[in-house]
Amino acid sequence: MNLLWLQSAGCGGCTMSLLCAEDPNVLDLLETAGIRLLWHPTLSQQTGAEVRELLTRVEAGDEPLDILCVEGAILRGPAGTGRFQLLAGTGRSVLDWVQALAARARHVVAVGSCAAFGGVSSAGDNITDAVGLQYEGRHPGGALPTGFRGGAGLPVINVAGCPTHPGWVTETLLMLADGTMGPEALDELARPLFFTETLAHHGCPRNEFYEYKASALKLSQQGCLMEHLGCVGTQAAADCNIRTWNGEGSCTRAGYPCINCTAPEFEEPRHAFAETPKFAGIPVGLPTDMPKAWFMALASLSKAATPPRIGANATADRILVPPRPGAPRK
Repeated sequence: MNLLWLQSAGCGGCTMSLLCAEDPNVLDLLETAGIRLLWHPTLSQQTGAEVRELLTRVEAGDEPLDILCVEGAILRGPAGTGRFQLLAGTGRSVLDWVQALAARARHVVAVGSCAAFGGVSSAGDNITDAVGLQYEGRHPGGALPTGFRGGAGLPVINVAGCPTHPGWVTETLLMLADGTMGPEALDELARPLFFTETLAHHGCPRNEFYEYKASALKLSQQGCLMEHLGCVGTQAAADCNIRTWNGEGSCTRAGYPCINCTAPEFEEPRHAFAETPKFAGIPVGLPTDMPKAWFMALASLSKAATPPRIGANATADRILVPPRPGAPRK
């Protein structure tokens, strides 16, 4: 299989993340899976005329294209021309190239939330008219039309995340190479179900505090980050705390609230990321895996039943009372 990777408007962080793939690394994985990397702007040696010639061959159909990966949002401005961002040496916009090459690809993969939905590149006034490949925020239709399908019949596959987890990218590529990525393997936003069927909340090391609604008041504290500090891990479709990063990390494991970076428009929550909006003292965003009434009833009971150990540790910057019977409080 031939894979071509383009980078558009973004920070390049998804490529940096991909390079953290381990056991095997991404290059060994591609080789083992029979995926030939035609070109990647960071990883490949070819530049200039060599790349222009390659792109021309792919566009003409002389070089088969099985997977087109695009990282970063697509700039449609000004006035739909895409000429805010030209592909160097070609005189053509990245928008034009993406549309032309997508028409030749069996599969198109949006790598990261910028490529999937517009992401950080589309935040604010969005004067560049940055969009995702097949979504503009939550709305279908972006650089490619809503009805676009790759040669194999799938829409753009949105491997969202900011940055996306290296395992999400490599597993998607392996499934495409194996022929096991069908419509049934994607959620309603065309994200692979293998990582979106899980919430970031699942596997969070702060779940003991969550169960008793024992909340941190500051970012440096041990308690649950949902009630006061903006964590939306109970709403975020991702397996971050199960798969983890580099074998051990995640946002909440590092002490920062989940910002739901796999979702459209996460970049503009309309409040500070580390702030929980409330109505009548109740968080506006509640868990997606249980009815609201259940959560409210359980939260009240849980707070009333919070063990002293958990209550003391929640607002501390380290474990003050270890979890063993009769342990002295320090």
